[in-house]
Amino acid sequence: MPWLPRIHSAGEDLWYFQNRVIPSQRVDVAVRDGRIAGFSALDKGWITHLYAAPDAWGRGAGRTLLRRAQAGHKQLDLWSFQRNAGALAFYARAGFAEVARTDGAENEEQMPDVHLRWRAGG
Repeated sequence: MPWLPRIHSAGEDLWYFQNRVIPSQRVDVAVRDGRIAGFSALDKGWITHLYAAPDAWGRGAGRTLLRRAQAGHKQLDLWSFQRNAGALAFYARAGFAEVARTDGAENEEQMPDVHLRWRAGG
């Protein structure tokens, strides 16, 4: 996502995941051919992170992570950037519907985003 502004260093990102995400959220990892293909993080009905490595796109890692997140839930919410057409199409295929759009003023990246929601059974 070359259009996404880089607002944290790699060290800051690592600290955040080690100290905030991993200890307090359900983190799941997808492995393909012995390599990490993607990961997701789930917190109280929110998918806070879902990432598939570019070389894993179209190979099922993201879908596998999403299905695992959906298992046992009646509803899940997430935010995606409006500009991320691939992600929006991916979530739409998985049954997520748009709840709201914002101008991005309240996210760190200051980029317009979309609140999406999935409900079990459609």
